[in-house]
Amino acid sequence: MQRLRQARRLAGPALLTAVTIALTISPAFGLKRGTAPASAPAGVSAETVNKAEQHLSEVGYWAGPAADKAADRARCAILAFQRVERRHQTGKLDADDIQAALAAARPIPRETGYSHVEVDLQRQVLFVVDQNIGVRLVVPISSGSGKLYTFEGKTSRAVTPRGRFSVYRKVAGWRKAPLGMIYYPNYFNEGWAIHGSSSVPNYPASHGCIRIPIATAKELSEMTPLGTVVLVYDQ
Repeated sequence: MQRLRQARRLAGPALLTAVTIALTISPAFGLKRGTAPASAPAGVSAETVNKAEQHLSEVGYWAGPAADKAADRARCAILAFQRVERRHQTGKLDADDIQAALAAARPIPRETGYSHVEVDLQRQVLFVVDQNIGVRLVVPISSGSGKLYTFEGKTSRAVTPRGRFSVYRKVAGWRKAPLGMIYYPNYFNEGWAIHGSSSVPNYPASHGCIRIPIATAKELSEMTPLGTVVLVYDQ
């Protein structure tokens, strides 16, 4: 019994060391932003793709690495870039995208000088704007579809309100809302919210809320405290 306890004590530090090494060197954990991508377009090196993704990160198209969401976050970053630059939306970088990504500049928000959120309904993207550096994060969205829908006997049109608002209520984690499950909602106007959703297609599809990918919802919520100004507009 004494030998068994001694063996367990010795195994603890060894196991911790092994896990630490794995977290440091394994791209699967998503902790190293410079790790090589899973694949690259024909004729393009993985190193070049890596540089393009790193540059996108530096100019705002990245939510940061996460152990179980690295691939989702990379796809979100690329989609956001493709939407801002009005390129074909694939969520992957082809050879032309890579050249454009390497030359990409930080997006320019409509307003500057204070921290806020901007939602561009035409390009279907959301900007988190920092008062010092400008656009800090770009996220793909799906806003109101414009279609009619009926809920509890009342027919409404799925429209996202335009204008200047502020975040007045926040919920951490999942919430069962009247029209479905939403993740880390940030309410900015009556029942409308910016929230994570398991469905964020490449076109307006919501009942009026601003859907964002689940992979970025928690981090975005942490960036937008109560009172944060939210600008929603068509360009």
